[in-house]
Amino acid sequence: TLVTCAARARLATQSPRPQISPHPRHTTLASKHPQSVPMNSNNATPSSPSQSPSNATSPNTPANKATTPVVVENAAELSFGTEFEDIQILSNAQVALYLQVSARSAVNRDEELHDVYKKTQKYVDRFNTMTSREKEHQELLDELDNLQDALTTFRKETDEGEEMELHGFEVAALMNLVATDTLVEEAVALIPSLGRFPEAAVDEILDLIRSTMIRIVS
Repeated sequence: TLVTCAARARLATQSPRPQISPHPRHTTLASKHPQSVPMNSNNATPSSPSQSPSNATSPNTPANKATTPVVVENAAELSFGTEFEDIQILSNAQVALYLQVSARSAVNRDEELHDVYKKTQKYVDRFNTMTSREKEHQELLDELDNLQDALTTFRKETDEGEEMELHGFEVAALMNLVATDTLVEEAVALIPSLGRFPEAAVDEILDLIRSTMIRIVS
């Protein structure tokens, strides 16, 4: 439906959570709760930090009250926060196809598209590198879904026997940023977290994308 597709589009194009960005972002969300002000018992007015003991607390604030944890997002370290756990991150190309279908449905129902919807559609169309006027909609969608599945299930075992896999962010970023002539060094520069893979493994990943792009444009 229009609502479902738009919601998926919003998730896929949020910045930076997956706005798909090749460079790591650092965002800190600190607690917005005001701190308690220690009171001077002599005149019942707020005391300065130098007049208050370091462990002084407000009578209204429990001493063992838990503080709000600081959330640090870092794409290079694949740290995005709990809201990005267990979700599917779509590429620009996938979002573009979903929005095209829902937009046509809205026209058929004589519904007007929201401005945010139109801006999202314009953005993904502009940066969609996996499209073809000669391919049917379903054929394109199948190619993109198959590529996403291939990247999601990609596994590479290290010399220590540890199994490595791509994060959902990396999958979407690869589908957004890689071209048929992208080299390993370029891919790692665009998506720094790929540096944990051996060069041969990154080249295998790029081959999966190249073959799909060639099928789409051919």
